[in-house]
Amino acid sequence: MDAREVALKIINTIDTNAAYANIALAKELGAQPLSDQDRRFVTELVYGTVKAGATLDWILEHYLSRSLKKVAPVIRNILRLGVYQLFFLSKVPASAACNQAVELTKKYGHAGTVKFVNAVLRNAARSPEKVVYPDMQDDPVRSLALRYFHPDWIVKRWIERLGPEEAESLCRINNATPPLSLRTNTLKISRDKLLTVLVEEGVECEASQWTPEGILCYGHPALGSLQSLQQGLFQIQDESSMLVAHVVAPQAGELILDVCSAPGGKSTHMAALMNNQGRIVAVDVHEHKLVLVEENAARLGIGMIETRVLDATKIGDLYAGQADRVLVDAPCSGLGVLRRKPDARWRKSPVMFRELPELQLQILHSAACCVRAGGILVYSTCTTEPEENTQVVDAFLRSHPEFVLEKTGDYLPQPRSDQQTVQLWPQRDQVDGFFIARMKRVR
Repeated sequence: MDAREVALKIINTIDTNAAYANIALAKELGAQPLSDQDRRFVTELVYGTVKAGATLDWILEHYLSRSLKKVAPVIRNILRLGVYQLFFLSKVPASAACNQAVELTKKYGHAGTVKFVNAVLRNAARSPEKVVYPDMQDDPVRSLALRYFHPDWIVKRWIERLGPEEAESLCRINNATPPLSLRTNTLKISRDKLLTVLVEEGVECEASQWTPEGILCYGHPALGSLQSLQQGLFQIQDESSMLVAHVVAPQAGELILDVCSAPGGKSTHMAALMNNQGRIVAVDVHEHKLVLVEENAARLGIGMIETRVLDATKIGDLYAGQADRVLVDAPCSGLGVLRRKPDARWRKSPVMFRELPELQLQILHSAACCVRAGGILVYSTCTTEPEENTQVVDAFLRSHPEFVLEKTGDYLPQPRSDQQTVQLWPQRDQVDGFFIARMKRVR
């Protein structure tokens, strides 16, 4: 298979089987003998075509005489792949995009579809001026949604909250490729020494400005080839996510509950801050996800984490008043990390904001029962939406007068802030969107 056929196979899997893009891509790349250049090209084609999905369909409507829904799925994806190259990959010659789409259609279609695909794509290549985006002044929602590959309803929310200019900045950064973020395993090595090791392994990297353990990587060999990863010198973890353990501020010898813990980034980070002394109970409702926690802990040389399969809404029945600190990194919409998951924006729905806050509150109510007097409860999400963040915390505090909100910004490692709750935004802070609130049980 050449690169385009590999990309088509992955896109079909995502489209027809609802597979996650990153998982489908990694699986297929691992099975195909491709050069590094072809692997990068496949990644660009898959992530770009999936991310631009609704915009590609809108563009195609300008060149079709029939409904796109009536086109066979594999042919539809060949057209999307071709249009993505024609309109958004300037380095790909139009002739190559059209010719290769025709060759793919010969393999997966029939004579009629070959003529159809050839006609549509060559028409698009000859007459790109047919595609005119809605004017920003007349229809800002539709304009941003189509230009920056986001669902209309998400864009509408952000325009209402942020205004059109900042909403555009947020949409734009969601389409940029973020650097890979690593957390130094300080149980084994310092960040300065790890930076030296990584450079020697061919990694282009620099220290994070947000966390004392963080490292940003802008270019690297295949991660599986790095001895530093195999030796447990670092954990892959986003910068925003690293802040959470610092806000929890666990101390050696304490009992910590991480009630939605998989895959274990925050649990292992807290263990490192505790110098591997004490007890962390890492909870998740899915047993297979806890295997990831155990594997990460073993690789990092951490022996103080115990895993437990448990519904987080029931944890208060088992650890009532026992924990020094409890972390609730709650299930959420994930709208703060869209730039890391190209297909995620199309899997979301406004229904989430009716369903998720109820679950988030249930987990907080249960987790609160576990906190001893004087103990700490931290709530975090990887979203930017108030229904899941400040509104959940406010509702919790109204029904739990035994807890008070502390100034969460005081616990950020660098730079500190005066925020009562911390809300990070990709377009403002150049990190993933994240929310953190720290509460203390005063009685």
